[in-house]
Amino acid sequence: MRVPRPGPGLLGPLLLPLLLAGGCGALSFQLPAQTRKCLKEEMHRDVMVTGEYEVSEPGARTDLRVTDSSGHLLYSKEDAKKGKFAFTTDDYEIYEICFESHAQSVGFRVPDQLIILNVKHGVEARNYEDIAKAEKLKPLEVDLRRLEDLSESIVKDFAYMKQREEEMRDTNESTSTRVLYFSIFSMLCLVGLATWQVCYLRRFFKAKKLIE
Repeated sequence: MRVPRPGPGLLGPLLLPLLLAGGCGALSFQLPAQTRKCLKEEMHRDVMVTGEYEVSEPGARTDLRVTDSSGHLLYSKEDAKKGKFAFTTDDYEIYEICFESHAQSVGFRVPDQLIILNVKHGVEARNYEDIAKAEKLKPLEVDLRRLEDLSESIVKDFAYMKQREEEMRDTNESTSTRVLYFSIFSMLCLVGLATWQVCYLRRFFKAKKLIE
């Protein structure tokens, strides 16, 4: 998938929901000097999100910020080089992961930085090895736990899709009702205007004695 490159000195937010979906692997892209690139993803409520990042050219300062649509800061790292982050979503929102380069170019071109980012959420973000050690689960029990969590995630996705479908249906019905009422009101206005014109013209012609 091609990643658009913003012009020098401009902000370059990238809307890449498919790249952050589970199982897509790591994402890599170039970050020119003095630019900012963001990845946005819609998340459900109470979803665990984990990420690993690595920034090439560590001599150039690059800041990392993770925020929600309200601007609440979930993770921040100045001069980010390599590390991990994790958070749990509080509500259904659009979450944003931004890398911003502060490299200074003095008389020569600063090479682009290579950003490698691997983001997982939901079942993919859970560490089942730690769960197995903590709860002393056998390999088969770990697989069953993973399948159970995956099934629960799929059920939640279907429930959300059903809710959105109901909301869209209610919106369509409400819009259709409003359009019907507006059409009836418009017709009544036209009928009233036509009646007024006929009465006015009739009085006018009677005043001019053109009709009896």
